[in-house]
Amino acid sequence: MFLAKKLFRAPKHGLSTTLTLDPPPPGAIVSVQMKRILSVAVAAGILLSGCGGKKRARLPVAARVGATETGTASWYGRPYHGRRAANGEIYDMEKMTAAHRTLPFGTWLEVKNLSNDKAVKVRIIDRGPFVGGRILDLSHAAAVSIAMVGPGVAKVKCIVIAPPVGMADDSVGAVVPQPAPGLFAVQTGSFADRRNAERLRASMERRYGSAKLVVRDAQPAQWRVLVGREATEEDAAALADRLRTDPDAQATGAFVVRLDEGAPDSIQ
Repeated sequence: MFLAKKLFRAPKHGLSTTLTLDPPPPGAIVSVQMKRILSVAVAAGILLSGCGGKKRARLPVAARVGATETGTASWYGRPYHGRRAANGEIYDMEKMTAAHRTLPFGTWLEVKNLSNDKAVKVRIIDRGPFVGGRILDLSHAAAVSIAMVGPGVAKVKCIVIAPPVGMADDSVGAVVPQPAPGLFAVQTGSFADRRNAERLRASMERRYGSAKLVVRDAQPAQWRVLVGREATEEDAAALADRLRTDPDAQATGAFVVRLDEGAPDSIQ
């Protein structure tokens, strides 16, 4: 999960009120003071409720520019070269692209190999890696750029350098609307046989209310089972914890992925 620092500033509100009161009887000073306190409290409550009491619908937000993630990266080439990536475009292993489980398609990263300080800029077009303990799958060309083709994997630091076109980013104040907010799910399995994937999907739907199949274009095709429709990555992580400890789910390797509604590989 990407980490980012946020700076919060309390809103400033100007409130000027003039009260004209007759002099109170000697025994009513405390009562008048209490009325004044209550009047100010009620006015402040109304003002604050108008400013922040209601939750405002927000544009979907990409990982903030400058957000970082550190972990193990791998790379992929054939047999995926020339096949459709998760965002619908044809994967070319000689272009500077990458796969990530949760970042929106089109996000730009700078990826630094921590063993040699070589860095490369890549665009997210695909989902993966689907191996535990890894955070990123680089194209062959990107892997060559940071000298990790031979080892196959490397410890890397990823930095978000640009959000996708049309995706809001708080750090730069972008306000371009996006069709729908991001949703998250949990991948519980991947199968070459669609029938096995469908059996697991049906079981997960009965137990957890929502499950779908997503096919990955390969030879043979890989049928992924995604469970849940969570509004935040944190909620999806909590669901993943439940699935890992559910003996009937047999999903000890479950992990969170972005639910790409309407993507060409999405199958209800």
